[in-house]
Amino acid sequence: MDSNSITMPMSDPNAWATAMNNLGMPPMGITGQPLMPDFDPSLGMMAGITPMNPMMPGLGMVPAPLSQDVPVVKEIIHCKSCTLFPPNPNLPPPATRDRPPGCKTVFVGGLPENATEQLIMEVFGQCGDITAIRKSKKNFCHIRFAEEPTVDKALFLSGYRIRLGSSTDKKDTGRLHVDFAQARDDLYEWECRQRMLAREERHRRKMEEDRLRPPSPPPIVHYSEHECGQLGDKIKDDGKFPEAVRVLLTWLERGEVNRRNANNFYSMIQSSNSHIRRLMSEKSQHEKEMEEAKDKFKTALAGILAQFEQIVSVFQAASKQKAWDHFSKAQRKNLDMWRKQAEEIRNMHNEQLMGIRREEEMEMSDDDMEDAPDSKDSEDSVSQAEALKEENDSLRCQLDAYRNEVELLKQEQGKNQPIRSEEDNTHSQQLSFLQQALQGMQKQLLKMREELKQREAELEKSLEEKQQLKNQVQNLKEGLQNLQNAHVMQVGIISTFLHVHPFGASIEYICSYLQRLDTKINPTEVESLLSRLPCTFRQELTGVGASLEKRWNFCGFQGIKST
Repeated sequence: MDSNSITMPMSDPNAWATAMNNLGMPPMGITGQPLMPDFDPSLGMMAGITPMNPMMPGLGMVPAPLSQDVPVVKEIIHCKSCTLFPPNPNLPPPATRDRPPGCKTVFVGGLPENATEQLIMEVFGQCGDITAIRKSKKNFCHIRFAEEPTVDKALFLSGYRIRLGSSTDKKDTGRLHVDFAQARDDLYEWECRQRMLAREERHRRKMEEDRLRPPSPPPIVHYSEHECGQLGDKIKDDGKFPEAVRVLLTWLERGEVNRRNANNFYSMIQSSNSHIRRLMSEKSQHEKEMEEAKDKFKTALAGILAQFEQIVSVFQAASKQKAWDHFSKAQRKNLDMWRKQAEEIRNMHNEQLMGIRREEEMEMSDDDMEDAPDSKDSEDSVSQAEALKEENDSLRCQLDAYRNEVELLKQEQGKNQPIRSEEDNTHSQQLSFLQQALQGMQKQLLKMREELKQREAELEKSLEEKQQLKNQVQNLKEGLQNLQNAHVMQVGIISTFLHVHPFGASIEYICSYLQRLDTKINPTEVESLLSRLPCTFRQELTGVGASLEKRWNFCGFQGIKST
C-alpha cells in the first residue's frame, strides 16, 4: 500500500491472511502486495458470510458514521511512521468553532516539533484527497481537502496523542487539535456554487412561468378586399363572431375606413348590431336558468329543514322522562350533545332560508316603491347626455377636417403666387367661407359643451334625489317594522295581563300597567289597538247608570275551548 493507507501491525502474516481469507477478503501485506496471488473468494469462506469490500466504511482508519445515540469508541491507530493514542473517553469532546460555509480547510495544532509534511499526509490522507498543506514553524498547519465531507473525518482525530515511532522525546510527541478553518478559497467556491444554484433556480422558475403563461393572441390580418369579404361572413356566424369583431375593431382603430370601402364597413357594423338581440335572448335564458336554480335550491333547503325538524323532534321525544330514564349516563350525554348539534344546524339553515326570503321580499318591495317617472327622466337624461357626447365628437372631427382644408389652401396659396387674380379671389372667398363656417362650428361646439354640462348637472341632481327617496323609503320601512314589532309586543303583554284578570280591566288600568314599561304609550292608541282585534279582546259594560264601567276581557282561548 502507498504512504496514504493505514496498515495494522501483524506479528504473524499467515494468521492475518487466514483471518482475511475467512472473511472473503484478498489477504494484503504491509507493502500492499497480495499474500496469495491465486486467491479465490469462494474458497475457505465461513458459511453465511458474503465477500467484503476492503474499502467499505469501517475497515479504514476512520470508522463509519454512527448514530447520535451510539457513543463513538476511539481506538489506537497505527501508522507507518507514527502511532495515534485516543484521548480519555471520560473527558468532554474538544471544542470547535462554528463551521464556515463551504469549509474544506482544517486547522491542525499540537503537532510534534519533528513532524513533516510527509507525516501529515500519512495521518490525514486517509480522510480524503488533500489539495494543499500549509505548515508553520510553530507546530501547526492548515490542510485543505478536495471535498467538504472529508473535514468531518479529519475532526475525528481531534484530541489524539501522536508519537513518532517508538521515541519518547518531547519533540516527537504532541496532542492533535483539529478545528474548522476559514479560508478565502473555500468561501469563494461556496459563493460561486450558491450563485450557480441561484441561476439554475431562476432558470427553472422562468421556464415554469413560460410554461404557465397564456399564449399570446394571434396577429390581426391586414385589411384587403378578400379579407373584408371573409370577415363579413364570419361576423354573421355566431361561433366566429367574437374573433371577427376583434378584427373589425382593430381595422377601425387603424383607420382602414375610406370612401371606397365605407359601405363594406357599414354592412359589417350592421351585422354586428344584429347580434344584440341574440345576446339579449341568451342573457334572459341564463337569468331564467338562474331563477330556476334558486327555486330548486330553496325547495331543497326547505326539505332539508323539514328533515332537521323531524330529527330535533326525535331528540326532544327521547329527552322526555318516559324514555330518558331507561338510558344510561353515557347514552344521555351523547343524546344531549347530538340534540344540541342538531338544533344549531337547524337554526343555521333556518336563518339562511329566512335570509333568502327577506331578500326576495325586499326586491319585490323595491320594485313596487320605485317611481316610474323619475326613472324615465333619469334614463332620458342619460340618453340625451350620450347623444350630446356623440354629437360633440362628430363636430370635433368636422372641425379638424375644416382646419386641415384651411391649412392645405394656405399652403397652395403660398406656393402658387398670385398669377391669376380670379383664382386668388375664389381662394380668398373660399377661405372666408371656411373661416366663417369654422367660427360657427366653434360657437356650436361651445354651446353643445354648455348643454352637456347642464345635462350632466341635472343627471347628478336627479341621481341624488333618487338616492334620497330610496333612503326615505328605507326609513319608512324600518319605522313600520318597528311599529309592528311594538304592536305585537303590546298585544302579547295585554293578553297576558288580561288573562291574569278574568273579570276584565279598564283601559286606564291597562295603560297604567303598560306605562311602567314604556311611558310614551297613549290610552287612545291602546284602545284602538284592542278594538282592531275583536277575536282576541272583547269589551263589556258593567254597572248601571252612573256606575257604568267599560271593561276589556281576553277571549282568545274561548274558540279553542268551544272546539
